[in-house]
Amino acid sequence: MSNWKKQIENPKRSPVCSFVPGVQLFALPGESQSVPDNGDGGEDICYATVFVFSSAQQTFDVRQHLATVTRYNIGKDIKDNSFIPSNIPDQCSPIHLNLVARHGTRAPTKKRMKEMENMSTQLKSLIKDAKSRGVSTDKLPSWLSEWSSPWKGKTKGGELILQGEDEMYNLGNRIRNRFPELFSDEYRHDIYQIRASQIPRASASAVAFGMGMFSGRGKLGEGKHRAFAVLSESRASDIMLRFHDCCQNYKAYRKQQEPAVYKLKEPVIEEITQSLVTRYGLNFTVKDTSTLWFLCKQEASLLDITNQACGLFTNDEVNLLEWTDDLEMFIVKGYGNALNYRMGVPLLQDVILSMEQAIKAQEEGLASGSYEKATLRFAHAETLVPFSCLIGLFLEGSEFEQIQREEPLKYPPKPPEKRTWRGSKVAPFAGNNMVLLYSCPRNNTNKYFIQVLHNEQPIPMAGCGGTDFCPFEVFKEKIAAPHLKHSYENLCNAKVGRTESMSYTNIITKIFGWIFGGKSNESQKEEL
Repeated sequence: MSNWKKQIENPKRSPVCSFVPGVQLFALPGESQSVPDNGDGGEDICYATVFVFSSAQQTFDVRQHLATVTRYNIGKDIKDNSFIPSNIPDQCSPIHLNLVARHGTRAPTKKRMKEMENMSTQLKSLIKDAKSRGVSTDKLPSWLSEWSSPWKGKTKGGELILQGEDEMYNLGNRIRNRFPELFSDEYRHDIYQIRASQIPRASASAVAFGMGMFSGRGKLGEGKHRAFAVLSESRASDIMLRFHDCCQNYKAYRKQQEPAVYKLKEPVIEEITQSLVTRYGLNFTVKDTSTLWFLCKQEASLLDITNQACGLFTNDEVNLLEWTDDLEMFIVKGYGNALNYRMGVPLLQDVILSMEQAIKAQEEGLASGSYEKATLRFAHAETLVPFSCLIGLFLEGSEFEQIQREEPLKYPPKPPEKRTWRGSKVAPFAGNNMVLLYSCPRNNTNKYFIQVLHNEQPIPMAGCGGTDFCPFEVFKEKIAAPHLKHSYENLCNAKVGRTESMSYTNIITKIFGWIFGGKSNESQKEEL
């Protein structure tokens, strides 16, 4: 039977069907109807009423399970259906917006491209070995023996790709249309401040976003674009958007955690490796499995290919591999250690300060266009994830009180148990948090309120009783203040069990590397 979707213009007429590869639909008995052959050589059956998927396998969308490699248009639609957003009173209006966004979809890094190129050679070697052992290769997918990396021969990597530009351009356009009262003024850099880290994919994301936000507002080209400023701090001192790269204690902690994280992930990857060996007869190693999982994520996210590397794994295996990625993100970027997110206090301070200044302008009755209305920041998963933790997102039950008491949280539960902490939701490509400041008519005690949108959707704040609409003073006292009592310098550079010194020569070498090379240490962890 061919695979179809229904298109019914009139329920009393015969259904009209169209071909949809990869989706097989069924109806209740007795409700089928033959339609003329479409030229594929067989009878085509179209069902006019109730349609359900033929199996759980076909309802599983691997693109929703790619952790932080998930595309934005997929990740932003993964919702918690149990949460009901607040009804914001009509008399309340937004007066300031803080955006913290990850860059859009990017190409794999140079290191990862080399790894995938080596995988092509490894696959041929594994197949040759299987044949020499007399193992049948009939079960192998046809693509496997001739596969070649799509990134073969590329010498650079990590750049924002065209899909990533689209994500950021459309995000800028949607935000402007959603909050017209905030973006009604003529552009000026001190009204709409745009900041990005010095990493090219982040600054390119800021440019694409700005083009979407200010399109039609100028006279440049057919799109009537206008020029806008993107501000950046030196990579060596950017404690606002690259605090993870400037925090010595964090870098030491992360390096220290590598063996422990691997030990937690290893049993899962070893078990899946054994299943792959049994299933396909190839002597895959644990390293091969990790590379194939990375290839799956790249193919599905960047190339919309889900039936090659991703097809090697079962749905349950994909869920487990996704969990290993989420577990690592939790331990080294999220709630696994207070330092992971508290090093982001300069960013949180800046967010609070910008809102206090907006409130001051409102109280003084300053004219629109004479004060800042939005601060728009573009950086990395290493920025977005800690900031999400600083404002208490993705917490359940009493977990908020636990982190206030600096008690460790339990790790995200292993599948098949459900979990809130998923990279595909927390930090997909172009993932973002919008902190909106609302001015409302004065009631008993509060006039200003905060709403947080995560990936453009209202999200509950555990520190505000699980609501998404919180009095500004409560937000400051309950959520921000416990973090802001810590200083970045003490958190990051105090010698806590750390004996590290640099010679004069090493310092000079590093400074010249920052100035002329624009590159970080090769041993540094790959950035997202």
